[in-house]
Amino acid sequence: MPKKVLVIGGCGFIGSHIVDGLLAAGTAVRVLDRRPEAFREPLPGVEYIFGDFSDPFQLLESLEGVDAVMHCASTTVPSTSNIDPVADISGNLISSVRLLKLLRQMNIGKLVYLSSGGTVYGVPQADPVSEDHPQNPISSYGIVKSAIEKYIFMEQELHGLSAVVLRASNPYGPRQGHTGIQGIIGTYLWKLARGEDLEVWGDGTVVRDFIYVKDMADICVAALNSEASGVYNAGAGEGTSVNEIVEAVRHATGRDFQPTYKVARAYDVPRIVLDIGRAQETFAWSPKVSLVEGVAESWNWVQSQVAPAH
Repeated sequence: MPKKVLVIGGCGFIGSHIVDGLLAAGTAVRVLDRRPEAFREPLPGVEYIFGDFSDPFQLLESLEGVDAVMHCASTTVPSTSNIDPVADISGNLISSVRLLKLLRQMNIGKLVYLSSGGTVYGVPQADPVSEDHPQNPISSYGIVKSAIEKYIFMEQELHGLSAVVLRASNPYGPRQGHTGIQGIIGTYLWKLARGEDLEVWGDGTVVRDFIYVKDMADICVAALNSEASGVYNAGAGEGTSVNEIVEAVRHATGRDFQPTYKVARAYDVPRIVLDIGRAQETFAWSPKVSLVEGVAESWNWVQSQVAPAH
């Protein structure tokens, strides 16, 4: 069990919940992120370094005295990565390869990397998708994630790094931002709270695997505390269509709304559900929060953010 963990991207949506999980487990935490958390004050007892993951000197400083690293930073999301693949490569791939070199130089032997179960596989040839499924990503985001994975396991093979790659499905929950770029559940809840209309790309039959963010954080902490290495899918292990999400949001909010259906997007894979058996067995972990519970908790949180301050 690591004594001190550096969480790269620890002020982000998923990262902030991983920090909570590590603190609850009694682990000392340092965070490297570009800016403070958006929705709460800095946490007591956490050491924050505000800087850029792509800055070698700040990265070096951040790694001093830690014995494990949780890498959950990304400068892009799937829907924007194809606009500028060069920025995706320089911001994510090159910085991650530099991280691996520094881990070796500083004798830090444990890395957990948050990859993407939604994008590295491309259009699924199996249902559900296991970790051994071919990788044929159709976004720069997925290609870069896949390349980072390969560099990580090259490092493990050649230099003995102990690494876990978690291929996350679609996380949602409290502290998910409201920009609307990523995360359909968060986007819908924020829009409803602000009285805006909801949009569906395509006919609503696109199916995704949605995991509540605290369940996601739990598997990250379990992976950090485990002797295991390798690739693991991290999702709910079940599929939910966009139309079912619309229904779940109606149920949680008690609001009757009609979304606007728009033309489908080329990069949206029709259906992807992850096989999570390997992660369940290795980490003695399973998702605990149902979609109905998770959407309700997320709605309560969004309302607390939108409600006028007293």
